[in-house]
Amino acid sequence: MEGVLVRKIKKICVFCGANSGKDVAFVNAAFHLGKVLGKRKIDLVYGGGKLGLMGCVSTAVAQHERQVLGIIPSAFTINNLVGETCGKEIKVATMQERLVMMMELSDAFIALPGGFGTLEELFQMISWAQLNIHNKPIGVLNINGFFNGLLSFVDHAVKQEFITPRARKILISATTADELVDKLQAFRFESDPALSKLKWSPLSSQKEKLDLTLRL
Repeated sequence: MEGVLVRKIKKICVFCGANSGKDVAFVNAAFHLGKVLGKRKIDLVYGGGKLGLMGCVSTAVAQHERQVLGIIPSAFTINNLVGETCGKEIKVATMQERLVMMMELSDAFIALPGGFGTLEELFQMISWAQLNIHNKPIGVLNINGFFNGLLSFVDHAVKQEFITPRARKILISATTADELVDKLQAFRFESDPALSKLKWSPLSSQKEKLDLTLRL
């Protein structure tokens, strides 16, 4: 990446499945991503527990002596539903509080294969970037073409003029962990001139209001 200004990334939040998936390549890629983060001296923020790909990536990061922080809703800790977090654990009351804390404590975001929860977290971060709530890089690790359909859909939405070409640049993709981290480090946020005028209060200061809304 000669000649490219490199973004300093100290903590990456990884979204991924609490299942291991059908293809053993997903497990291997999760362990390898954790190894890459460890070698690059990057700490991990994730959803806590030890299930599925979440357990794979967190174990690998810890094995390479980097800090691991699991942010987990208290409901998931009842009866040890998701297993023991590999590293430090912060318990929160709601899913929304969890996502806000992940955003605030991380310098970048990576999605590995996963289900609805992983997709929700990924697109929440993308929409918050589009709205200029944060300017942190977001990428998917496209293992064995897992995200091909999703990326094609996003490109289709651009063609249908529901997503702007500028907003499309928010979502980065790569097929290897090293390539993806390189792209995250090289990312330059390009805000929409109109949306850049929006003024947002820190999301954590809105916690009580958000929680009340979710309970109604």
